[in-house]
Amino acid sequence: MNEKLLLGRSIETGSWVHRLDARAKLTGMIVYVAIILLSRSWLALALLAVFSLTVMASTRIPLKYFIKAAKPLRYLMLFIFIVQMLSVKEGAVWFSAGSFSLHEEGLRLGAFSVIRMVFLITFTALLTFTTTPGKLNQGLEGILSPFRRLGLSPDRITLMISIALRFIPTILDEAQIIMKAQASRGADLQELSLKEKAKMLVSLLVPVISSAFRRAQDLVYSMEARGFRMDARRSRYHRPKWGGADTAFIAMFVVLGIAIVIL
Repeated sequence: MNEKLLLGRSIETGSWVHRLDARAKLTGMIVYVAIILLSRSWLALALLAVFSLTVMASTRIPLKYFIKAAKPLRYLMLFIFIVQMLSVKEGAVWFSAGSFSLHEEGLRLGAFSVIRMVFLITFTALLTFTTTPGKLNQGLEGILSPFRRLGLSPDRITLMISIALRFIPTILDEAQIIMKAQASRGADLQELSLKEKAKMLVSLLVPVISSAFRRAQDLVYSMEARGFRMDARRSRYHRPKWGGADTAFIAMFVVLGIAIVIL
């Protein structure tokens, strides 16, 4: 797999987090997102940072992989920081030039938003790093199983997620092939202006989307030829087992959430 592609990639190290039930990790991540939203002070963020770094270190996965997971969204983080910094006009004035001014509250909210997003991306990447797509889908299906009574089909949702994760590297490889083919015909993106690059990217979308639909159709025919039927009763080779470590894992997040609320 491409080393630059980390989305949906599992990195096996044999740590205790890898051995946890996927349902426990999914539940923990949901609680973690709620904890991030409840963090309102620098002390709460510091406690969140210590907890996150400790859990990430316990996976024995190098920290650089978690940093790489957040790297593609660095421009979005910068945009959010600038918007918060310029739109909030509360607190002491740090800098002023004519009608332009920077306020303390705007800088604080901008930094808070960026730090929260970093925590959200880097820590939730732990879910895919420590769980194979098959176990992840099985865990999600287990969590959604109570919704069968409402007419929701967990099988359909998990199948869509599984196919989407498996198609990501395929589509990226297809885009690379098309870009190289265009470059060989004189349309090299590195030598074009920004406006021309935008036009080239638009022209790139058409063959990539067409290829994605073609591959999806081939996959449907292949699944039907092998007798696949949606919502059919199926046996499982691996059955998830809930243990004491899974309960302790969720309890860690609950205790962290209570501490954050108190702070």
